[in-house]
Amino acid sequence: MSHSSPTADVSVRIAWADDAPAIAELQLRAWREQYAAVLPAGALPTDVATVAEAWRVSLTRPGDARQRVLVALERNRVTGFALTAPATDPDCDPVADGELSDLTLDPAEQHKGHGSRLLQAAVDTMVADRFTRAVCWTIASDDALRGFLTGAGWAADGAHRELDLDGTGTTLVRQVRLHTALA
Repeated sequence: MSHSSPTADVSVRIAWADDAPAIAELQLRAWREQYAAVLPAGALPTDVATVAEAWRVSLTRPGDARQRVLVALERNRVTGFALTAPATDPDCDPVADGELSDLTLDPAEQHKGHGSRLLQAAVDTMVADRFTRAVCWTIASDDALRGFLTGAGWAADGAHRELDLDGTGTTLVRQVRLHTALA
């Protein structure tokens, strides 16, 4: 009997509506860690059912045919997700420029290759959707994500913005945009 390779049970696929609860749980877990330093404790949603329903709607009825949600899996367990769509920035061309609008891994599943597989699948998806360039906004202080993307060949393009997360101007998050050419 041959020994199966350690990568046999990991994959990436387009998300299904049934993945909504797993994506929501993972997103809220990851956000608690990712935004701990930039957001007050009560600012993040905590109701998984509400977030899952929003995911279910967007997975069932995307606003644009090129809005894609990908999930990284270990066996049948969601370990991360990525979103790709036409870029919406005023200086971007929504036909040529795709956006990696989210790349989130379960904090407990980092450094196992899921992020690399997910990023490659997102790039392949944007290429299949005929985008020739991809952009991604990252929190300026998120050295881990920025380092991961620059290690994969992405680079800052000089664009930056501040998001007003609570609408009052008290919780501002500075972001920088990275980009890469798509083959």
